[in-house]
Amino acid sequence: MSAVQRTMHPEHSYGPGCRTEVPWAWERLPKRLRLAGYLLAVIAADLSLTGWLLTRAQPETSQLLLFAAFLGCGAACVEATRRWGAPPTGTRDLLTAWWLPAALLLPPVYALTAPVLVGGLTHWRARQGPLYWRAFTAAALGLAGAAASFLFHQVGAHGHWLLHPVTVAEAAGCAGLFVLANAALIAIAARAAHSGVPWRSAAWDSESLLVDLAGLCAGVLVTIACALNWVLLFVALPPIILLQRSLLHQQLRAAARTDAKTGLLNALAWQREADTWIRRARRASLPAAVLLIDIDHFKRVNDTYGHLAGDELLAATASTLVQYVRACDVLGRFGGEEFVAVLPGAGEQEACYIAERLRERVRAISVPARGGLVTVTISIGVAALGRDGAELFELLATADAALYRAKKSGRDRVCTLPPGGCPSDPRH
Repeated sequence: MSAVQRTMHPEHSYGPGCRTEVPWAWERLPKRLRLAGYLLAVIAADLSLTGWLLTRAQPETSQLLLFAAFLGCGAACVEATRRWGAPPTGTRDLLTAWWLPAALLLPPVYALTAPVLVGGLTHWRARQGPLYWRAFTAAALGLAGAAASFLFHQVGAHGHWLLHPVTVAEAAGCAGLFVLANAALIAIAARAAHSGVPWRSAAWDSESLLVDLAGLCAGVLVTIACALNWVLLFVALPPIILLQRSLLHQQLRAAARTDAKTGLLNALAWQREADTWIRRARRASLPAAVLLIDIDHFKRVNDTYGHLAGDELLAATASTLVQYVRACDVLGRFGGEEFVAVLPGAGEQEACYIAERLRERVRAISVPARGGLVTVTISIGVAALGRDGAELFELLATADAALYRAKKSGRDRVCTLPPGGCPSDPRH
């Protein structure tokens, strides 16, 4: 009997849906303590290195003027973004276009101090997010910029370096180091805050990767322009501000479609996407399926470990589901502890296979909480286009009834309605 077939039988059960395990030594530390320790370590490293370099610095007038120009351009971008409206928390920006030239064209001390000064202005003007996180992100940018600056001034910064293709390639490599080092420092913080988040998700998602690549390219172009003539810096400013405005607009649109706790589509956005896929599959006579996913005994987690642990569990579950659905599948949060997915091109058998894979993967995740690691299970109801309905509403009703059947059968399983089952009577 296959794993999917086995879960269809009500006599098969995996026991309770919520349990605790003995954590590793790192996990025994409270989440807040882990995160605070890491943030303080990064900020302390940044301040120590900055202080050491300042005692050895011998600034030149030309360097100070160029540094002031970079700061002015960064401040202009911050002010322009603020005037367009308060951006959502976590909005990505293109300030890399100014940090990167400061790192490559000036000594490392400037790369360390620029994010602190402009980050302080951003916090003062926007008042978004806690001050400690703003300080950490500035420190991460400073350390990443200092690493790139140290390396470039050791291997590539000499004379008219734009005339040497190898040196230009070294500058591009140092720019990549800047982006990777900053992403690594942020990813470690994300893992310290949410240990269940995979490293790949903590470091980058598709949107942040595109933004970082855009900032990297803009920074390289600004660096080249400044190396030719620093006056060209002010020619580059308007296009970057307009690009930042377009980026902000896209992020605001995405925020309106996204569930804040999980990063998935919210219920309304998912229904629109799913309805489009179902109509398309029906017109082309192609298979499709809907999964309705519910975390077992989720209220028990909230009551026992608190709502913060419950929110972490939601986020970890959502991250796992995203990793193990197909690229074409559309996943969303339906409300509370329920998730929903539409599977274009998947018939009933393939949908059950995908659902079973999700069920197994979710059983493997864990979230730190008081007294140990919390793990949960999920129950999944499956409905197939044609067999269980022709419209999205009908498929959702059938999947809901199948989910109820999974819950009544002992939870931690995948279920469908038997042939002839009525969605209005989930006891079938």
